[in-house]
Amino acid sequence: MTPTFPDVSISTERLVLRPFEEADIPELADMMNDELTAAWTSVPNPYTPADAREWITRGAPAERTSGRGIVLAVDEHLTHRLVGTLHLKNTNWHTLTSEVGYVVGPWARGEGYAAESVLAIAQWLFHDQKFERLELRTAAGNTASQQVAQKIGCVSEGVLRNALIVRSRTEDGGWTDIRTDLIVWGLLPEDLEDAHTPAHRGAR
Repeated sequence: MTPTFPDVSISTERLVLRPFEEADIPELADMMNDELTAAWTSVPNPYTPADAREWITRGAPAERTSGRGIVLAVDEHLTHRLVGTLHLKNTNWHTLTSEVGYVVGPWARGEGYAAESVLAIAQWLFHDQKFERLELRTAAGNTASQQVAQKIGCVSEGVLRNALIVRSRTEDGGWTDIRTDLIVWGLLPEDLEDAHTPAHRGAR
């Protein structure tokens, strides 16, 4: 039987990482319709409330129950507003490795929420789940995502040439697919040991 991650909530100083709920559908749809999110991810465009409902009620829970990973909503403590989402994916239970993807809503950028939430999931993954490696992959042109990787202590390990398709605006206002390089970043437990204090972690 394939192992799975527990149904978990993780708290940091400013954020709560928790499973998605149906009440998150409107804010998730707004977040995924943002220009930068559309450019750097493969989510449907436009992203409808029906897409959000399908992901929250079926797609995201299946990531955990299948053993592939876990999907968490990221809320602000003070406002309870949805500010982002985290996705552990491509989890390998033999090698104890996983990959993290993240999106931050346009209304919450510039606050350090991406780094804070990714750091929290990394600490949980290493300390509670005893994993040995977390991987991030960023498009060559996505400097904001690269800064998140650097901020939490990831090591740039190489470039996968021509390995990713991203979207770019066309002159008529539409979107076109373009190929780009993919930068691979790695984070190991020892990369965190001296740099950060563990987040408060609690299982639901």
